[in-house]
Formats: sequence, C-alpha cells, structure tokens
Amino acid sequence: MWPKPYDIRPILLKHPLKIYKLQSTNLNSMSETILQVRNLQVEFIGDYNKVKAVDGISFELKRGETLGIVGESGSGKSVTALALMGLLQNPGKVTGGKILFSQGSQLIDLLKLPPDEMSLYRGGDLAMIFQEPMSSLNPVYSIGFQLTEAIMRHQNVNYEQAKRLAIAGLQEVKLLETDAQIEQQYIDFTHNYGSHSSSPDLLNLAKLVTDHKEQLLQRYPHQFSGGQLQRIMIAMAISCNPSLLIADEPTTALDVTVQATIIDLLHELQKNRQMSMIFISHDLGLIAEIADKVAVMYQGKIVEYGAASEIFNNPQHPYTKGLVACRPTLHSRPQKLLTVSDYMNAELDEFGRLKITAKEPHQPPEITITEINSRLEKITNKPPLLKVEKLKVGFPVRGIFGENKSYNMAVNSVSFDVFPGETLGLVGESGCGKTTLGRTLLRLIDPLSGKIVFNDQDITYLVGKKLQKLRREMQIIFQNPFSSLNPRMKIGNAIIEPLLIHHVGKSKKQQQDRAVELLEKVGLSADDMGRYPHQFSGGQRQRICIARSLALNPKFIICDESVSALDVSVQAQVLNLLKEIQAEFNLTYIFISHDLSVVKFLSDRILVMNKGKIVESGTSENIYLQPQQEYTQKLIAAIPTGSAERRKK
Repeated sequence: MWPKPYDIRPILLKHPLKIYKLQSTNLNSMSETILQVRNLQVEFIGDYNKVKAVDGISFELKRGETLGIVGESGSGKSVTALALMGLLQNPGKVTGGKILFSQGSQLIDLLKLPPDEMSLYRGGDLAMIFQEPMSSLNPVYSIGFQLTEAIMRHQNVNYEQAKRLAIAGLQEVKLLETDAQIEQQYIDFTHNYGSHSSSPDLLNLAKLVTDHKEQLLQRYPHQFSGGQLQRIMIAMAISCNPSLLIADEPTTALDVTVQATIIDLLHELQKNRQMSMIFISHDLGLIAEIADKVAVMYQGKIVEYGAASEIFNNPQHPYTKGLVACRPTLHSRPQKLLTVSDYMNAELDEFGRLKITAKEPHQPPEITITEINSRLEKITNKPPLLKVEKLKVGFPVRGIFGENKSYNMAVNSVSFDVFPGETLGLVGESGCGKTTLGRTLLRLIDPLSGKIVFNDQDITYLVGKKLQKLRREMQIIFQNPFSSLNPRMKIGNAIIEPLLIHHVGKSKKQQQDRAVELLEKVGLSADDMGRYPHQFSGGQRQRICIARSLALNPKFIICDESVSALDVSVQAQVLNLLKEIQAEFNLTYIFISHDLSVVKFLSDRILVMNKGKIVESGTSENIYLQPQQEYTQKLIAAIPTGSAERRKK
C-alpha cells in the first residue's frame, strides 16, 4: 500500500468559490470563449542581455475547441504553455500582456493571481501533459500515490474517494480494463484452467476485481512503457475535470501507432468532457489531425493563424510552407527534401528586428519507379556486404534461486542480406527488437545462436583485437545525440578520439585537419572545434555524431532512430545529409525507425519487424503500395497525413 497523500482540504476551504466551481459547474451559463491571450510577452533576463522568447502573441480559445501551436524548437511554443500555467522559472518572466481565463461569467487575468490561488487553478481548471512522462512522474512513488495526491490537491474528497477516482481515470484512458472486462477475464481463466465451474463465487470474483485494480495502482513508473506512462499523465491531468488541457509534445518520443492511439484518446476525452485543448507540436501534419485552429510560431511570434484545414492545405507564410513541405510523404519519392531555408531567408536589420524574405524553392525532381528498380538491380547484383542467418538474441529470465529459467527472445531466428551501397530500412514498434538486432550486428550484444558474416568474415563470436579492428568498418549513430557525446569534451576532440584509439593519422595536425574536414562535410566549420555539445542545437549535435561516425572511413553505418527526436525541418536536413554522404563515400546503411514515411524516403528495401521476427520484407514501394501483413498496414495507417479523417472517426 502506498503512503497516504498530504490532506490539503484546509487550504481549499479558504477558497469557497473554487470549491463551488468544482461541485456545481453549469456549462450553459459559461462564456463561449474560455481563454484569451492578449499581447503576451515573455523574456529571459540575464546579467548582460535579455532574450524575448515570446514576442507579443495573441489568440483565443472557445469551449470544446482545440488550438494547435506548431513551430520548431526555440520558437516559443513551450514557453507560452508554461506562461499560461504559471510555471515559468527564473530567469524567465512575463513582461507584458494578459491571460484572461473564463470562469462562469467572469474573466480572470491569471497573471494577476497570487501564487497560492494560481496553484489551485493549476491542476484543477488548467492541466498540462508534458513531453516526457518519465521525468514528470516521481520514480520513487507508485502511480496510485501520485494520482490520489493530485486528486486530493484539487477536490474536496477523502483518500478512499480519491483512490476510486484514480481507478476511474485509468479506466477512462483505457490503461485499466472496465470492471466487467476484468470479471470476464477471471471467469474465462476459471473455466479454462480452474475447477471448470460454470458459476464462480461472485463474492470472491468481486474481491479479485478489486485486487486487480489496486495492483495496478501499486506499480511504479519504470514498470510501464512510454505509451502507458503517457496515459497515466493524461489520467492525472483530467482527474479534476479541467476546463483547459495543454498537451506539450505529448507524442514526440512515441511510436506512430502509439501516437495515433494517444491522439484518438485525447480527442475522445475532449468530446466527452467538452474540454478545450491546446496541442503543441513541431509536426504540422500531426497538428492538422487533431486541431480546429492552428497558430504557427517562429522566433517568439505567431506568423500565421487560422483554421487547421486552411493552413495545412493553403499555407500563406513561407515558414508554414516550409514546415508542410519538409516532412517526407508516402505518396512521392523526391531526390531530396525541401527545408524551411528553401522557402525563406531570415535576418536581422540594422535595428535588430527580424526580417523575413520569401523565396520560391526549386522543386526537387521525383525518382521514378524505373530509376528505383534500376538502382536496386545494380545493388543486388553484387555479393552482400552483410549476411545474417537465423540470428537469435535473448535476455535471461532468472529463476527464484538465480538460475537461468528461460530467455526472453528479443531477436528470434532472423535472416537477411545487406548489399554494398544499399540502405536497408528496419521498421517496427518499440520493443520489437530493432535496436537489439542493430547492436548485435555491431557485436555490442552477444547472440545466442545464428551467424553474422561481414565482408566475407564470420564475426559472430569475434573478440579482442580482431573485434577492435572490425570497429573501424562498422559504426552507429544513436537516437539521442546529446547522450552520445561527452558533455565535458569539446566536439573537435570527440571527432578525433576514434582516430587516437585506432592510431589513424601520423600527427596531431593531420588528425585536427581530418576533424575540420568532417565538420565542414556535415555543414559545420573549423570554428566549432573548440565548443562543447551543449552549445549546439539538437540537429547540429546529430551532425557532429555523423561526422564522428565517418572519422574512420567505415563501410557500414547503423542509424538507430537517428532523426526521430528532431524537428521536422531539421530532420529533413539530416536525411538529406545522410543521402549525400552515402553517395560520396559509398556507404551502406541500416536505417532503424518506427516511422515508415522517413524509412521509405531513405531506403531501397524495408524489413518490418514485430516481436523479434521479420514479418514482411520487400522494396520500399511494394511495402507501401501492397503491404501483405496486417501489422504493416497498421504502421502505415498510423502515420500522420495532415487530414482530419482519423479525428472524425
């Protein structure tokens, strides 16, 4: 049993209007417009300078409506959300504007509320779902404790009532089955494995249902997947029936299938509760599926504002046009992706004001089916660079006395070839075995059985100096560029480090020249050699990781979700870069991702992986146009298309 949350009902009693609002809300008496933001300004003030993160933005939100706020990292989206919630931390400060929130027939300026009163609105009338649920939940407390604490913080209920509300919330977000479904599971289990009684003890059944629900509440955050944790965060956010829910990038790190489920869930909850929502994302295609209106932000300003369908189908501002164009689609195969810089130039004038000049981009030519087939035929006529035969990778499941009771098979009898100069896409949901397979191919994980042949050499059980020598020819680009770079090491040294380990380059100057050459190859400069990772954006850090992977002139690179955490425009730049350096250095890639549209743009062939097995393989075009497996069809259907069809369903 979890600790009893702190009872704050005495604090609530100081605010009788707040309690009345929670207990007797009448939607018909409320204003149609629930939120008005007028000329909001947020600045981060340092010792010697100040940065205007939000620069005089205005918008409004009606009851039951969804506003999408879209833009790249640094555009001011999240800062706007934090200002609305009163969660800005020093040195951030609201320096101007109003945030008017409708409560009944009154408009309340949230910026003028004292902190103790604002804390009651926050989590009650106003709720927020953050991007990373694991960092938003306390790992040392059970989810039951954290849910009941939030409920008792804002509702005049006792502990047992709060627990019942927590269970109801988890059932509403479909993390927990309904009572009837749990009962049926126990009845089916009894009939199949128990006494075969046709009428189980109803009193005992009721207790089993109660125990089942409470067991879920007693679990800790690390015992849930990313999608499940996000459902818990949603349950916590809606537990006090908020009038306004802010969702800040709630699906960015999730698989497309889980993302689609979360989007559908939010829309269903919004419809059932008549709740208004602000949905923040860098992906305009995703925003178009859930939002009624869209505000496009760039460098702290709203540059375009209007109906979602209009903005997506007929964007007016060059920045919006760039965001729409830079995401790869399943319907076309351009030679390169357009980026925001193809649609506009942004520079400061002599007064320090941002000046945007529109550009007319040159549309890249489409790659024809004939060209695709010709390239594939040329590639597959060569002997394979990598051969994988019946590879099995498992992680031991320990028995009660410490012995290996069984193995959890992450990769189960997988076979395929990779040809020189090819990009082989590997797609599937989290937990399907993609990353484990990739790391096993690089011999970072030992296989249980099977065979890995690289460049005509059996490397399955290679060790010692022979394995170290192999590392020169096989590299990996990880998903998170910040965690794969040493924060205490200058990036020049990070690129030189592989050269030192493998004794490449006769002198320090040769090694530095090589590092500069690689930085320039990925769009950075020699001046960046002395800077640290935290001084670069996410896209720049990924470019640094690509430069480091090229340091030893490898033949084969595994890209493990290497663009999934990037803004769509930065993602397009990195994908273009990967294609360019592949052509220049004749590289062979395995590109791992859960996003089939990204994989299709880059790959010649695609393997679809599910539960440790390859369930479908074929050319990129065939996998999209003629998917044979239901699992592949589900992955394709979950990709954001920019239409509201899924939302309407």
